[in-house]
Amino acid sequence: MKNKKLLWQLPFLTLLVVGTVLIIRQQQSMPYHHNAGMVFGTSYSITYQCDSDLHESIKAELQKVDNSLSPFNKHSVITAVNQNQEVELDRMFTEVFAKAMAISEETGGAFDITVAPLVNAWGFGFKHSTQPDQHQVDSLLRLVGYRKVTLKDGRIHKQDSRMMLDCSAIAKGYGSDVVARFLRSRDVKNFMVEIGGEIVTSGINAQRVPWKVGVIKPTEDSLSAGELHSVVNVTDIAMATSGNYRNFYYKGGKKYAHTVDPHTGYPVQHSLLSATVLAKECATADAYATSFMVLGLEKAKEILARHPELMAYLIYSNDKGENAVWCSPSLKDKVEE
Repeated sequence: MKNKKLLWQLPFLTLLVVGTVLIIRQQQSMPYHHNAGMVFGTSYSITYQCDSDLHESIKAELQKVDNSLSPFNKHSVITAVNQNQEVELDRMFTEVFAKAMAISEETGGAFDITVAPLVNAWGFGFKHSTQPDQHQVDSLLRLVGYRKVTLKDGRIHKQDSRMMLDCSAIAKGYGSDVVARFLRSRDVKNFMVEIGGEIVTSGINAQRVPWKVGVIKPTEDSLSAGELHSVVNVTDIAMATSGNYRNFYYKGGKKYAHTVDPHTGYPVQHSLLSATVLAKECATADAYATSFMVLGLEKAKEILARHPELMAYLIYSNDKGENAVWCSPSLKDKVEE
């Protein structure tokens, strides 16, 4: 009786084995495509395994993000909000706004999408020849504060109509998430999406191993291609980096970093040179990386202790002026020095 049962099951087992082998062969023979271009004022590079090239559809997804969140797009939703026009808020805008507000609350306002007037005044958004004085900073601080804007009944309400929203510290990460969602919707299992250094990975690369991402060594040479500080083995995760080591200028013998503290109105000056954050979503990693550059090393570590779902690789300048690294314990086995 048992032998008859085994004979009955044998064809099904054979079919299962053959099917599995065929699927593996198909996956191995399926090509990897590479698409690249410009979006959000930066470059993108997307590699994925698929039986067809999806670049046109990917560009369409990126255009949706631009149409919603780009302050440089005259017809975007965020431009209409900044100009106090009547506009229907789309899903992308409301999704990013809600995430930004949540992370602002969690970081005590270190992350703040209303900080643009201060950033522009210091010359990082649009280059200015003179830096603001205390009076100008105090005036602009009245237009900054994430709690001064709310989303209610499908509209953005501002305490002051001159307030501006700028999602540049979260939009690239969100754009990477949007492309990743699209690829998953097309049943693409293996891919790496990178927009302006903000990355989402899934599965394996063309060499059949996990994706590897380099962390650039902090340098003050803005023309340098960037020497790798270390390599991180990442898959099925998102990663974003924020750093002061290239975007700064000297004035009066003093170095001013590109990260502006929303509380003080002045560029931050502390030992943290670079913050790389890994999270489930790239928008989350992007926002926290920016927050850590505002908060500095110790406060960043405090937030990481409260959020075990986040991992970070923080490069800072130690007491001797040398580059040093603090790394989340759960990330250490993924890092190749």
